[in-house]
Amino acid sequence: MKPIEKVLIVGAGAIGTAIGSIIEKNKPGSVAVLADGERYDRYNREGFVVNGEKIRFPVVAPVQHALRDGGPREESRSSPFFDLVIVAVKYHHLQEAIQQMAGHVGPETTILSLLNGISSEEILGQTFGAGPGAPEGVHIPPYAMILGIDAVRLGNETRFASTGKIYFGETLNKEGSYSPRVARLKAFFDAAGVPYVIPENMLRSLWFKFMINVGINQASAILRASYRVFQQVPEAKAVMEALQREVIAISQVLNINLGEEDLAAWEKTLAGLHPDNYTSMCQDVLASRKTEVEMFAGTVIALGRQYHIPTPANEMAYNLIKAMESLYLH
Repeated sequence: MKPIEKVLIVGAGAIGTAIGSIIEKNKPGSVAVLADGERYDRYNREGFVVNGEKIRFPVVAPVQHALRDGGPREESRSSPFFDLVIVAVKYHHLQEAIQQMAGHVGPETTILSLLNGISSEEILGQTFGAGPGAPEGVHIPPYAMILGIDAVRLGNETRFASTGKIYFGETLNKEGSYSPRVARLKAFFDAAGVPYVIPENMLRSLWFKFMINVGINQASAILRASYRVFQQVPEAKAVMEALQREVIAISQVLNINLGEEDLAAWEKTLAGLHPDNYTSMCQDVLASRKTEVEMFAGTVIALGRQYHIPTPANEMAYNLIKAMESLYLH
């Protein structure tokens, strides 16, 4: 495998543009964003603003639309394939993103999904497989997630103080004997200045974040509350933890084995978050947007049924959030 040089951002929201700006700062000319239709024209016309600095990422269209408007796009004159595709869309936009990025994924392309939840790698793997440098018998892209980033997008402007870290790897990772694709990503992130962690047990890290989000995202969306409420109000914290304990119960059946120590670790992290900030799902509700409830409660409920584990808290959260959505989406 050749080193990573060309990076495509699929989902130019807060996280996508924040990570893109870090890479572009250290590896100028390496990043492009994927867009079509009105977004393609707007991104080309307005560019992006990240922490007050204007950035003009090249904008590429889906290859199947490269001849739209009667002439070839710039990217269609050379190889349409990218070495790394970073997927940072909402869960309910993933299928559309897969269709749009398909023509830019070649035999040397590694896909890295920064979506919330625990299923995006499986979904991407069904279409694209594992990509280059995967361990024998692995049929999905490397696992990945991002923790600790506080990026917010308003219009064409993204602001962030903390970049957080990208966690990525195979299910299990041992320093000094990483898989070829993990080593390739590590070398690129080192050169591009992207903060990262390669956990020994990546699957457990993924489930830890899932546990966090199932609790804080959904409880905050229902209560329309900032972190302050969960730091200070015992009843709000109890709602959050009821949702999280159902994830813990399922994880134990799957031998991922989250436990009380993970709730304690999250409580310590929660105490350090800015009291006046809001989760992404709460922001979605406040802005009358569709939420990712299917990926959170929907996944917990489905796994609960599969493994015969009761999930009453997540069933209630699912019904409440879907009812809230119906009031402003229809």
